[in-house]
Amino acid sequence: MSHAAKPSQTPRSIRFLFENSIFLIAGAIGALLWANMDPDVSNKAGQITHSGSYNSFVHHRLMGGEDHGHATPAVAAHEEPAAPTGFFANIYDKIVNRPMPTADGTVQRHGITVHFLINDILMALFFAIAAKEVWESLLPGGALSNPRKAATPLLATLGGVLGPAAVYMFGVMWFDTPVPGVRELAPGWAIPCATDIAFSYLVARLIFGNGHPAIAFLLLLAIADDAAGLVILAVAYPSKPLEPQWLLLTAVAMAMAYGLRKMRVQSFWAYLLVPGVLSWISFDLTGIHAALGLVPIIPLLPHAHTDLGIFAREELNRHDTLNEFEHWWKNPVELILGVFGLANAGVVLSSIGLGTWLVVVGLLVGKPVGITVLTWIAVKLFKLEMPKGMGYRHIITLGTIASIGFTVALFVSTAAFKTPGPIQDSVKMGALLSFFGAVVAFIVAKALGIRPLSPEDSMEVSEPGVEDESTMNADALVESCA
Repeated sequence: MSHAAKPSQTPRSIRFLFENSIFLIAGAIGALLWANMDPDVSNKAGQITHSGSYNSFVHHRLMGGEDHGHATPAVAAHEEPAAPTGFFANIYDKIVNRPMPTADGTVQRHGITVHFLINDILMALFFAIAAKEVWESLLPGGALSNPRKAATPLLATLGGVLGPAAVYMFGVMWFDTPVPGVRELAPGWAIPCATDIAFSYLVARLIFGNGHPAIAFLLLLAIADDAAGLVILAVAYPSKPLEPQWLLLTAVAMAMAYGLRKMRVQSFWAYLLVPGVLSWISFDLTGIHAALGLVPIIPLLPHAHTDLGIFAREELNRHDTLNEFEHWWKNPVELILGVFGLANAGVVLSSIGLGTWLVVVGLLVGKPVGITVLTWIAVKLFKLEMPKGMGYRHIITLGTIASIGFTVALFVSTAAFKTPGPIQDSVKMGALLSFFGAVVAFIVAKALGIRPLSPEDSMEVSEPGVEDESTMNADALVESCA
């Protein structure tokens, strides 16, 4: 699976911006500065008396809906809101006006806002590329295709999900009595489970050096973590009350994609604009997070029957429909991540609170502990093997590197806490502070005596297999883009 356009097509300076997530970082920094220069002002009762320009921008309504604070006309005496007449009028109302029930039994129509456009529509392309990575890793030659080689990292991935979630929930229960309102933080248990594959890979390469098997182990773990994250988002964080009957449209969309494939339609646009849009609509109507709406059609795009490895440079020369989809959208998605950072990372520094520390500790402690413990169980109880050249000090270090959650952690923060406010801001700050996982990883690596491998050392510890080939391909790709 590749992650870049052909090196010759783009100037080196531009490639540097796209291949090192600079747009995402810039968007996040810009959001932090903007939100702190003109924050919301609240009175003692917690009511907003002045809406800052940042939040006004993020929640600006682009289409449909009604003014904030105004319910539908049928508010009085618990009357049911007047439903639009007609099947298609009802669908239009659900998608464009976005009616949501409130605590007092009324309905508010929020409409399509800037935040919804970015997080639910544009980010669907980001998750589609993530789904492509997961799907390809299951193909022959892919990182997850060999059960014997994938078993240990997969169990480590389970630890990387259970460990942070357990630490987070333990903190919620521990502070429940002395700190009022702590139980409101419970829905954020999945925030520290995320691993940002791009940033983690860059840090791992600096710590371990080119060709170290720990890098391939981390990449495989991160891809499995992506798969787990997609499932958690779909199951644990519905965007509104579920209406499962609309999943029939998902089945129709998949059948349409399958039909296009049987007719040998090669353009990814046909799959994206017809079954892709229908699948997105079905997820939105069902209540599953709409950002996952393109995931069901990804395996149905015409694709190669093998995978050349994680970040394999040779896949840049493949022109099947699935690879063409990624080649075309890779750089636009980097720009989308930039506006995603701008629309989600704007929290005031004073929002640091218990939610922040629960996320940070879940990532920096729960992640490496969970990964290490489950790896130990895999080796000692299930008699599985770690890659040659790796020991538990490498597992502890890569577990710390995996604590860099950022992108997906920030996304889950808004999925877990849909209402803007102190709780959402506090966990968002925890996602942003996960960048310190890189600093901690360097400290842990130094304390455990891990040094970057030289090329000679790399040849000594490597063994034939998908993992090592994938890592060398990854190193060659990054070097060509640097």
